[in-house]
Amino acid sequence: MTLDPELAAAVSELGGSNPRSRTVRDLAIQGAEAIRAKRTARRDAIAHLVRIANGEDDGYDFAVSEQLHAER
Repeated sequence: MTLDPELAAAVSELGGSNPRSRTVRDLAIQGAEAIRAKRTARRDAIAHLVRIANGEDDGYDFAVSEQLHAER
């Protein structure tokens, strides 16, 4: 496998005494897990914002907020 400079640096930093193939595999698996987690967090955040926008989250009452700002 050819390593570009960034991957070579990661393998060098994180590989320790493991074979290069093992380090690359571990980085790929952990990278995939991180990407999945990021996608899930993004999806959850969007769903949360949609619930707020649709008035489905009791923690956000736009009428109360509007009243508070009107009183200022």
